[in-house]
Amino acid sequence: MRVVVQRVREASVDIGGVTKGKIGHGLLVFVGIEESDTPEDAGWLCGKIARLRIFDDAGGVMNLAVTDVGGEALVISQFTLHASTKKGNRPSYIRAARPEKAIPLYHHFLELLQDYLEAPVQCGEFGACMQVKLVNDGPVTILIDSRNKE
Repeated sequence: MRVVVQRVREASVDIGGVTKGKIGHGLLVFVGIEESDTPEDAGWLCGKIARLRIFDDAGGVMNLAVTDVGGEALVISQFTLHASTKKGNRPSYIRAARPEKAIPLYHHFLELLQDYLEAPVQCGEFGACMQVKLVNDGPVTILIDSRNKE
């Protein structure tokens, strides 16, 4: 399981011209699920995201987690995070999990992150064509892969 975490001033996701999720200051999390991912991967990532100290303290040092600053979270499913570009110019998505596996794991991820943050988590819609708007704060963008736990 792979995530891209962005510290944002605001972010939103629209589907068919309708806003599905919207946050102010907090984290925008893109999550990609591959066939070999497990609920344990989701748990490890959610804990890591919740504890990630990428918000400035009073001294301007990135030393605070999203919960420390009262931030929000918006989660977007993104299978393209598992794109392989080794051959040719057209990405292959063969490692991305099929919907029957990915959808339950995505919902599990959302529930776990909500538990870790002790706050509601906004989200997009799995498999939908979404328009994501954001104001990256910093910019701060972090890539985390559950295959690289050590």
